[in-house]
Amino acid sequence: MKKRYLVLEDGTIFEGAAFGSDNASIGETVFSTGMTGYQETISNPSGFGQIVVMTYPLIGNYGINRDDYESIEPAINGLVVRELSEEPSNFRSSMTLGDLLVLKGIPGIEGIDTRKLTRILRQKGSLKGKLTAAGEELDMEAVVKEVADFTTPTNVVEMISTKKPYPSPGRGKRVVVIDYGLKHGILRELNKRDYDVIVVPYNTSKEVIMALVPDGILLSNGPGNPEDVEGAVETIKQLLGKTPIFGIGLGHQLLALSYGAKTMKMKIGHSGGNYPVKDLLTGRTELTSQSHGYCIDETSIEGTALEITHRALNDRSIEGIQSKTDAAFSVQFHPEASPGPEDANHLFDRFAELMNARNGEENTNA
Repeated sequence: MKKRYLVLEDGTIFEGAAFGSDNASIGETVFSTGMTGYQETISNPSGFGQIVVMTYPLIGNYGINRDDYESIEPAINGLVVRELSEEPSNFRSSMTLGDLLVLKGIPGIEGIDTRKLTRILRQKGSLKGKLTAAGEELDMEAVVKEVADFTTPTNVVEMISTKKPYPSPGRGKRVVVIDYGLKHGILRELNKRDYDVIVVPYNTSKEVIMALVPDGILLSNGPGNPEDVEGAVETIKQLLGKTPIFGIGLGHQLLALSYGAKTMKMKIGHSGGNYPVKDLLTGRTELTSQSHGYCIDETSIEGTALEITHRALNDRSIEGIQSKTDAAFSVQFHPEASPGPEDANHLFDRFAELMNARNGEENTNA
């Protein structure tokens, strides 16, 4: 195998073997704790532009299949593993993980100490990093400077969102999904309930959305800093009270901003499965799938129309909110899982209850 380096902005350098694309790549380096679900992780649009470190040591052992994608095009900038399985064993497997990364132009590195790398990221927070071109010998001081000087793009939602509306037809209630980086798992859950779904671009206006006569609006997950999503907060403000709203991931953060709360960058983001979250409304603790590096600043909730409904049990961060004045709620985690536990799947039914409660009320779609 060709040699490849992972170079971090703090000057840490890991040497390993290249797989996937031979090209170089640069991005935010984060770790994901899932023992399985690597296909969903690398195709989750919330990870757009990231170099993902898998903490489980053996990755690729069940290959890649046609069903477990969360987007048509994998979104990450690179993959870091301890050991890559080149001979997967699973009846659904259609190709190896390495072959997929070659096909999609994504570089990977294996054979490095991912435990050491994860400890660095836990101590210092996510760091910018670069996967060098396969087999290329470089001036490492120059590469470290390049990584340190790299500016993370702020228009990642614009880059990942659909450019045109498209339907996922059903015969039930009309749900408009605003695509900030939509996972297929969310569409699957809506389709299971036979909703008539229309997915629209992130910058679709309130007037265009309401002209579709929605029974409910879902604010999708997505990558990056919620404060960078141009125009999203103003549009959501205009939609509040018009129809029930359900936010997931980035959509949760944007809903909070629309009510006047603030968000902040987390030192250690959440990525992977089995994160325990307590539902403060029911007292039930649920295991959840998560993928985010920002959260709501709790000190900013006071004085808004929001109340906290879910809290992470590991770090006490806010995981869910609801409005005291409107039919709107959101969660930071992924109730659709994909991958991960499905304990919180019932939140899609709560969304249905809010839409059902609107039946017979005065039409506010105008």
